[in-house]
Amino acid sequence: MKIPTAFLSAVSFAALWLVSTAAAQEPLAIAVRDRTVITTLHAEGAQVYECKPDAGKSQSRVRALTWQLREPIATLMLDGKSIGRHYGGPSWELTDGSAVKGKVVASAPGATSNDIPSLELEVVDQRGNGVLSAATVVQRINTEGGVALGSCERAGDYRSAPYSADYVFLRKSG
Repeated sequence: MKIPTAFLSAVSFAALWLVSTAAAQEPLAIAVRDRTVITTLHAEGAQVYECKPDAGKSQSRVRALTWQLREPIATLMLDGKSIGRHYGGPSWELTDGSAVKGKVVASAPGATSNDIPSLELEVVDQRGNGVLSAATVVQRINTEGGVALGSCERAGDYRSAPYSADYVFLRKSG
C-alpha cells in the first residue's frame, strides 16, 4: 500500500509543529533533563519594582535611576482554584504547608519585550511535607507581562507590573 505524499507532508508538518510548540513552552536555555514533573501551577499577580540608582558605573558619576525588581506577588492556581502564593525569595508556598525557595541558574528571554524571562531555578530550601517537598527544580514558563514600563524619575517610587506565568515543579527522576 502506497501512502500519498500529501499525507506524509501533512504528518511531517504536524510532527514539526508539535516539536516546535513544545520547544516554545520550554526554552532550550532552561530545558531540564533527568527530572520528573511534580505539578504545574498557573500564577497571576504582579512584579513589584522600586526606582533605584543603577548599580552600573557611569562616566558622569551620576547613576541613572532604573526600575529594579523588589519582589513578585502572585496567587498560585490549579484548575482555577487558589492553592498557594509566590513571593520574594523567590519562594512558593502551598496551602498544604509545603514551600520551596529557589535560586536562578538559567534564563531565556520572554516572548516579547514586555514579558519577563523564562527561568530555571534550583531549589535551595524546602519545608513541609506536601506537594513541593520533593521539588529540586522550578521552571517559570509561558510568561506574559511583568516588565516595568515607563521612566523611573524619583528614587523610592514603586511600580507594579501585572504578569502571569506557569511554574513547573520538578524532582530528580528515578
